[in-house]
Amino acid sequence: MKKLVVLTGAGMSAESGIPTFRGADGLWEGHRIEDVASPNGWVADQDLVLHFYNLRRKNIMKAEPNKGHQILAELDEYYDLHIITQNIDDLHERAGSKKVLHLHGEIRKSRSTLDPNLVYNIEGWELRRGDKCERGSQLRPHIVWFGEAVPMIEPAAEICQQADAIVVVGTSMVVYPAASLIHFAPTEIPKFIIDPNIPHVSGISNLTPIPMGASDGLAALREMLGKR
Repeated sequence: MKKLVVLTGAGMSAESGIPTFRGADGLWEGHRIEDVASPNGWVADQDLVLHFYNLRRKNIMKAEPNKGHQILAELDEYYDLHIITQNIDDLHERAGSKKVLHLHGEIRKSRSTLDPNLVYNIEGWELRRGDKCERGSQLRPHIVWFGEAVPMIEPAAEICQQADAIVVVGTSMVVYPAASLIHFAPTEIPKFIIDPNIPHVSGISNLTPIPMGASDGLAALREMLGKR
């Protein structure tokens, strides 16, 4: 079975009503990024950070997988499909995809502020001050914040190196290190980029642009793969 690797970004979940958070003014839902998505922000105001992610989590739990998520889950039956996502929602999993690697963490999980290996599912949508790990430390959102390392980038790069085809969906290709992953794919394999505004990517061969939204673009891709 051919290994199909799909890299997904915010445009993948936007059709499910999940905002991309960062507006044209650089703010996330009216907050400065450093205040709600950085280690310094966490130290300065835990309550603000917890509240910010509680609202995001509540909205995500109400959202449903869209047609694009469902198409990827269907392709799981025909390919050794690996999804590497920058998104922190669980819509890929809820649609039925089985191999999903989250680069930037998962909003429906928490982790210890003392031991990052202690990760827990969050029951419901609220993570509160006073919720602690088994070692007595406050729990924080299981999210990679700005200024933190991306621990899953090396496993993601290894997956890309083994790909027989690679697809990029709904990402601007400007956020690093995620944007570098396509460069790990073998030179000779087919590569596809799905986005209404195809981002500029230099030094990539065998590249097919599909200038559509995630759902329509993945439907077009499914047809292309079938013809191949």
